[in-house]
Amino acid sequence: MSNTTNNAGSNQPVFNQPKDNRKLIYGVLIAALLITWGYIFYDKSKTNEKVAQLETKITNIDSARIAIQAEFTSVSAKADSLTNQNLQLQGDLADKNSDIQKLKQDIGGILKKKNATAAELSSAKQKIGELNGKIDGLFAEIEKLKGENLQLNNANQQLNTEKAQLTNEKQGLEENLNSTKVEKKQLEEKVDVASTLHASNIAITAIKVKGPGKETETNTAKRADLIRISFNIDENRVTPSGTKDIYVVVTGTDGKIITEGANFNTRDEGTKAYTSKVSVNYEQNRIIPVSFDWKQADRYKEGDYKIEIYNNGFKIGQGVKTLKKGGLFN
Repeated sequence: MSNTTNNAGSNQPVFNQPKDNRKLIYGVLIAALLITWGYIFYDKSKTNEKVAQLETKITNIDSARIAIQAEFTSVSAKADSLTNQNLQLQGDLADKNSDIQKLKQDIGGILKKKNATAAELSSAKQKIGELNGKIDGLFAEIEKLKGENLQLNNANQQLNTEKAQLTNEKQGLEENLNSTKVEKKQLEEKVDVASTLHASNIAITAIKVKGPGKETETNTAKRADLIRISFNIDENRVTPSGTKDIYVVVTGTDGKIITEGANFNTRDEGTKAYTSKVSVNYEQNRIIPVSFDWKQADRYKEGDYKIEIYNNGFKIGQGVKTLKKGGLFN
């Protein structure tokens, strides 16, 4: 059917056809959808970016932790090696080692945290640097002490060497000294023996005293008033001048020494009783005549009287005087 408008005098109303808005609605919806998707894509992009940043940050923190842990492990091994090699640290070194061990504990405590922050890891790294410095300082001091100790050891070894040399020299000197002492003693003994006087021309005479200045020799026991002993001290080039003691030992007819209880020392017979001691003014290298009288309180008896003369502990002469039993006119 045709909708023809009759413009010429038609009285019927004219109706316009309604407009189609679906395209506009569709366009608005599509635009809104596109905007929504764009926002979602944008938000997701931002989220992914933040996630990536966080992952990067976590990765960086983990990498820093690993690097710090590796550095700490290396420094700890260095500290442990230093401590193990020098177990007997004392004084200031021991205090510094205590500081090192405390730093190690502090750093180890941070690195054991699973969720350690970047600030804590930075503090750990700073402490590792401080730890490394303290270790290097302690190592330097130990090396210095080792050097000084080596010098002392070398000096001590040198002193020990010198001491050994001096000890050997001392031993040699002592041996020489002992040898000299022995030789000196032997020489002194030889001189001592050589300085012993010698008696010669020994004469033993029984004397009868008739009055002042009147004496006659006798061989009869009952007529003898005293026995005169005379001898010469021979010249000696070794014996120095001076007073010399001469010991006279008289053995009676009964075989006993006539003595008042005095003794002297002999070289071969030990301690021995003597009858008389005579002091002689000796002059070196000269013959000195000696004469003295021996008189006993009791009367002399017939028989042999043995006379022994000693000087310097040695017997230097002897003789025998025999007194007879007198007759009627003797």
